[in-house]
Order: sequence, then C-alpha cells, then structure tokens
Amino acid sequence: MTGREGGRETSVVITYLEMRERPAGPFPSLPVNAPVSLMRAAAPTPRYFLYLYDTAGEGHHWTDRHGDAPETLRAFVGHEDVSLFSLIWEGWPGGLLMLDWREPGVCDLAYLGLGTPLRGRGLGPWLLGEAIRMGWDRDGVARMTVNTCTLDHPKALGMYQRAGFVPVRREEVSRALDGT
Repeated sequence: MTGREGGRETSVVITYLEMRERPAGPFPSLPVNAPVSLMRAAAPTPRYFLYLYDTAGEGHHWTDRHGDAPETLRAFVGHEDVSLFSLIWEGWPGGLLMLDWREPGVCDLAYLGLGTPLRGRGLGPWLLGEAIRMGWDRDGVARMTVNTCTLDHPKALGMYQRAGFVPVRREEVSRALDGT
C-alpha cells in the first residue's frame, strides 16, 4: 500500500544519492527581496533541533528522531563535526539544513527542509545550494551524500539531481505513518 494516511502501513522508497566532486557553480541565488538569513546554531539543544526538524518535516512524516534516546540525540546535534543551520524568515526559524562530516572524506546532508509557510517561494534550491557550498568548503571532503524518500516533498529527488547528486541505491521499506 502507498499513501500518507495516518495510522497505516505504507511502502516507502528511499533513494540514496551522492556527489563525487564539487559543482563548478554558480549556485542558485536567493529570491529577490526574500527576508531570509541563514544562521549556524552554536551548541544547539536537542529541543531546538527537534523544533526545526518538526517544522521542516510537517506533512512529510519526519518522526524518526523522536524515537532517539536523549543522550543519542544530544551526541548527534552537539558533535563537533555536525553543523545545524537555521533558516530565519522575517525573524522566526522556518527551516533547516544540517551537515554531518563525521565520516572521513564525506559530508552528509543529513537534513534540509522548509516549514509549510515557506514552501513554494523558491527557497529550496537556494538552501540546497548553500548546503552544497558549505559541505564542500570543509577540507578533505571527497563526496557529499543525501537521501530522500517518497514521503518527502515530491520535488525533492528532482531538486537533488538537478543540483548534481546522482542516485546510487534505492531501497523499499514499510513504514507506519503517524497521521502527521
């Protein structure tokens, strides 16, 4: 069964993608007059991460991180090789990008997303471009990775591919939906 109905099992296809070299650019620009800033969250708390995670994952069933033990989540968001960036829209946090360099030579784009009120404003390609630029800026990066699934925004996979990510593996899983 496929779909997004709450409380039911659904089939989800996860696509794993990678980028083996830094794109030459140019990266997408911010839409004209968009009241946006991107700020790195220094020593973010798990609670703040989950706020951004829930904001970006609304309507896409982002719930996995809520099952993490508090110490696991604290270790992830507080790791020196993991960076959380808040997309600030008119003064409030409306999205996130999270980069994970814990694996030598790899930058994983762990999370990228916008809250519902910000979707459809042309911010996704810009945010992805910023993630790619920052991911490759760290010395020693030889590959960037990301994954998306059929529960994510329907344009996510195409956006990653247009940015230069190439699918390397697909996996089908069964997932219980929670009604979000």
